[in-house]
Amino acid sequence: MMSRFAACISAVALAALTGAPTAALAQEKTFELKLSHWVPASHPLQKALEDWGAAVEKESGGTLHYKVYPAQQLGKAFDHYDMARDGIADLTYINPGYQPGRFPIIAAGELPFLISSAKGGSMALDAWYRKYAVKEMKDVKFCLAFIHAPSSFHSSTKKIVLPEDIKGMKVRPADATMANLVTLLGGTNVQSSAPEVRDIIERHVADAVTFPWGSLVLFGIDKVTKYHMEAPLYVTTFAFVLNKDKYNQMSPRQKKAIDDNCNTEAAGRVGGPWGEFEDAGVAKVKAEPGQVVYSLTPEQTAAWKKASEPLVNSWAEGVKKVGVDPDVALKSLRADLGKFNALAK
Repeated sequence: MMSRFAACISAVALAALTGAPTAALAQEKTFELKLSHWVPASHPLQKALEDWGAAVEKESGGTLHYKVYPAQQLGKAFDHYDMARDGIADLTYINPGYQPGRFPIIAAGELPFLISSAKGGSMALDAWYRKYAVKEMKDVKFCLAFIHAPSSFHSSTKKIVLPEDIKGMKVRPADATMANLVTLLGGTNVQSSAPEVRDIIERHVADAVTFPWGSLVLFGIDKVTKYHMEAPLYVTTFAFVLNKDKYNQMSPRQKKAIDDNCNTEAAGRVGGPWGEFEDAGVAKVKAEPGQVVYSLTPEQTAAWKKASEPLVNSWAEGVKKVGVDPDVALKSLRADLGKFNALAK
C-alpha cells in the first residue's frame, strides 16, 4: 500500500502535470485596493485610475479588487504621499511640488520651458526618474510619474506679459519651482491645493494662478480669472505611489499585475489623455465672453527664459544636498525627453 507521504507527493506531481491549482495558488489572498486622489470625479484622472485598477484586477485573476476615492475623500491633497506610506490608502496620486524641498530630484521636470508635450513628457519623466525614485520616495513603492500639458499664468487683475509684471502680485503657484519663480520676480506666494484655488482668487487672497487649461474650466477658475497667457511656461510633475506593506503581502502573480501597470508605458497612458483634456481647455476659455487670451512675442519669451535661469541653479543646489550630480541628472532628463520627442525648443 502506498504510504501517505508518497500519496501526497503523487498528488502534487499530478496537479503540476494537469495544470490544477496548487495549494499556494488556491490560498492566494484577495485584496481590496483603495485608490485615492484629490481632484473631482469628473477629472480625467478618475478614469485613468479606474483603468489602472481594472487592468490590475484582470491581470491578477480577479484577486486584486479596487475602488477609487476622488475629491479628497480619504485625506487632503497635501497628505497623499504620507497616506500611501501609512496605509490610509493603497495607491495615491501625489504632487511632489506641494511639499517644497521634500522631493528635490523630480522637481527637474518642473523647470520652465523644458517639456513640450504631456504624453511624451510623462514617459520621459518616468523613464528618467525610476533610478532616483528608489531613494527619493523610499517610504513607498513608486509606481509611475507623469505630467500635465504645458501651461502658464491666469490672472484676475491684469495681463502678465513680462517677468516684471509679477512684482507685487499674489500668486498661487502650481509647484515649488513656480513658487521660487514668483519669489524671484518680487511676487508673493499663496499656497493652496487645486480644489481651493477658485475660492482664494474669488476672495482676493490671490491675484493669479499657474494652472493647466482644461482643469481651469473644470475647477471653475475661469469664472474668477480674465487674463490668460498662452505659453508653455511650465508643467507640474505627479506620481502614483503604493503602500509598501500591502505590496509586500501580495503573491508573485499579484505583484506582477501591479508591476506590469507601474512602468513607462503606463505613465504615457495616464499623461496622454490628461494632456488632451488640458489642451482642449484653451479653445473653451477662448470661446467664453470677456476672456483675454494672449500669446508672447519671441522677445517676451526670451525675457521669461532669461528670468527663469536662476531656477536651474536653485534646483541644482537642492539635489546636490541629497548626493545627486545635477549636471548628470539634467543631461539625462534632456536625453530622455529627446527620445520621446518632448524636449521643448
